[in-house]
Amino acid sequence: MLGAGLGTRLKSLTSDRPKPLVPVVGKPLISFAFDHLIAAGVKRFVVNTHHRSEAYSKHFPGKGQTSTYRECEIQFRHEPTLLDTGGGIKNVQDLVGSAPFLVHNGDVLADMDLGRLVTAHLQTGHLATLGLRSGEPAQIDFDEKSGHVTDIRGIVGNPSPQKCLFTGVYVLSSEIFDFIPAGKPSSIVSAFIDVLRSGLRIGGVLLDEGHWFDLGTVESYKNMHHAIAQGLRFSHNPDPEWPQFLHPAARLGAGVQLTGMNAIGDGAEIGEGTNLEDCILWPGSKTASHLHLRDCIVRSSIAASAESQIL
Repeated sequence: MLGAGLGTRLKSLTSDRPKPLVPVVGKPLISFAFDHLIAAGVKRFVVNTHHRSEAYSKHFPGKGQTSTYRECEIQFRHEPTLLDTGGGIKNVQDLVGSAPFLVHNGDVLADMDLGRLVTAHLQTGHLATLGLRSGEPAQIDFDEKSGHVTDIRGIVGNPSPQKCLFTGVYVLSSEIFDFIPAGKPSSIVSAFIDVLRSGLRIGGVLLDEGHWFDLGTVESYKNMHHAIAQGLRFSHNPDPEWPQFLHPAARLGAGVQLTGMNAIGDGAEIGEGTNLEDCILWPGSKTASHLHLRDCIVRSSIAASAESQIL
C-alpha cells in the first residue's frame, strides 16, 4: 500500500496527517483500500510512510511497526527521505518476499474486480499487470486483444489505438525489483518503461465495472461526500452502519441549522446558532457559535470562528 505521499494537492487537509488518513464520512481513506484488498483475498498489508507517519499509529494502534486491521497484519515501513512510488516499493522488498503482490495507491477509492487482475497476472507471468479503465487521463497504450501494455505517456514510441487510464492498482512479480534502483527516489512508471524497452511484457486488464475515484484534490474529496450522500456505496464495505453523516457522538448547540449535505464526525462540536450548509466536519473538530459556514471543510485541529481560515 502506497501511503507515503505528501498530499500537496489537498492543501492544508494533510498538514497534520498523510493523505490516506483523510476521513471520508468519518472513515480513514486507506481503510477503504484495505477493505477492497481483503475482499480480493489479501491477508497481510505493507504500508510505506513518510509525511506525518506517527498519525498511522493513532488510527491503527499496534506494537512497533506492526498493527492490524480486521485481523489482517499491517507492517509499516518508514521513509525518512521520500522515495516516490518505485523507490517505496523497492524499500519493502524484504517484506513482500518472492511471490507476486498487489499494489494499491493509498488515495484511490475503488471496488473493481481485483480477482480478474490477479488471475491475469498469474496466468501470463508478466513482471507487472496494470488495472486499467476507460477515461482520462488516458496515458496507457493498451492492446486489449493481446492483453499487453505497449506504451506509457508515449515515451517508448510504440502506440496502440486504445488509450486507458491507469488506476493505481496493479500486480507485480518480484523480478520487477531488478528494474528499480535501491536507496533513491524513483517512479514505478520509470521501471515499467524500462521493462518495455528491454523487450519484456507488461500486461493490463480493463476494469470498467465498479467504481474508481482518485481523491487527490479538495474538489474530488468534496464531490465524493456528495456522491455518498446521494447513495453511492462500495460492495466491499464491511460496516453496515457506514455512512453516518451525523455521528451519534457529535454535539450540536441550541439552534444549529443543517442545510444540504453535511458530514459531521465523531466528537465534532458545533456552537449554538450556527448554520452549516454543505460542510464536512472532521472527527473532533469544533466551530464557534453563530456562524454561517457554506461549502467548508473543518479539520480536527481547527476551532472555526468568524476569523478562521477554513477550506
